[in-house]
Amino acid sequence: MQGKPDRLFDQWTLRGVTFRNRTVVSPMCQYSADQGIANDYHLVHLGRFALGGFGLVMVEATAISPEGRLTYGDLGLWDDSQIPSLRRVVDFAHAYGARIGLQLGHAGAKAGTLPPWVSDEERPADSRWDIYSVTEEPHSAGWQRPSALTVADLEQQLDAWTSAAKRAAEAGFDVLEIHAAHGYLLHSFLSPLSNTRADEYGGDLEGRMRFPLRVAKAVREVWPAERPLLVRISVIDGEQGGITIEDSIELARRLKVVGVDLIDCSSGGIGAYYNQIRPGYQVQLAAELRRRAEVPTLAVGLITDALQADDVIRTAAADLVAFGREALINPSWPVTAREELAQFGEGDRFDLLPVQSKSWIGKRRRQLDRVTAADAGAPSREPANSTAPRSN
Repeated sequence: MQGKPDRLFDQWTLRGVTFRNRTVVSPMCQYSADQGIANDYHLVHLGRFALGGFGLVMVEATAISPEGRLTYGDLGLWDDSQIPSLRRVVDFAHAYGARIGLQLGHAGAKAGTLPPWVSDEERPADSRWDIYSVTEEPHSAGWQRPSALTVADLEQQLDAWTSAAKRAAEAGFDVLEIHAAHGYLLHSFLSPLSNTRADEYGGDLEGRMRFPLRVAKAVREVWPAERPLLVRISVIDGEQGGITIEDSIELARRLKVVGVDLIDCSSGGIGAYYNQIRPGYQVQLAAELRRRAEVPTLAVGLITDALQADDVIRTAAADLVAFGREALINPSWPVTAREELAQFGEGDRFDLLPVQSKSWIGKRRRQLDRVTAADAGAPSREPANSTAPRSN
């Protein structure tokens, strides 16, 4: 007899890390760092999601090297001086019950661009640098032309990945994710649309997987054994001749062998994209990888409402559900979703909120109960000596 299906607000454990629920804030670049160092903006931006009840908060793509930054405002972990500001964010998230992870990346042919709100005329003098990728082909027409990474360069790249991973561990992150999607460097190795190398790191799927698998293996070896390692991939490129779901199933199997614990399932980033964008349009990709590669997955992409998200977990399409723009709109999404789903377990419906907020919510509830009781001619539940906080 099968047990009850898992639900969105059930706890979940991966390796030695337990998440208070299955909700995740996706890594979203904020382009607001100075020399890769986080600041008060990052603390407030990320801290609000911990206060809002998310199970896992992911920090944006964080560069393993200066030339691997997407923009001059990217976070970085290529230097020890970048650790303390991130540790401050980690400590805050932990203080309010959330687990926190960091996404490591190298932007490859997409490096050296500008934040969306900065024009070419406003470009700072220090915002251009030489960039490197799988080949010398630019990401798209009009983009900066990269230099092709040599085999010797790739060995140095491995050192940069592992050094950054060690710094992430020192900063106290619970989870580490390798960014291998959306046209970043590792995705450009995986995709036949961008990888036209003639050496052992190109050609067939085996060759194209070689460097990303080496990165994953090297990072797993230095990342603490009790902490999960994730990889975000573009399961499909979305263009004829690109990565197929069969390719990604094989990649997921191989990543599992080298110690990757979960696949974060996205799509696109190189070439055109024909996959129809609709609510939950990538959930089926996560479900297919989970079933056929027998690896935990994370679903992401236009998942916005509570019933939709709960259904992803209830039907075992994925093990975690991530929210990007929806979390920006409503940083307390888990609180409202949990109430809508009435998944309280043994706790109070506002248990995900910090005590400072709960006390005010409790006051409002008692006031509403008093109004309801008065309308019904029944006594109020408001205690005579209520110590609810007063308005300033």
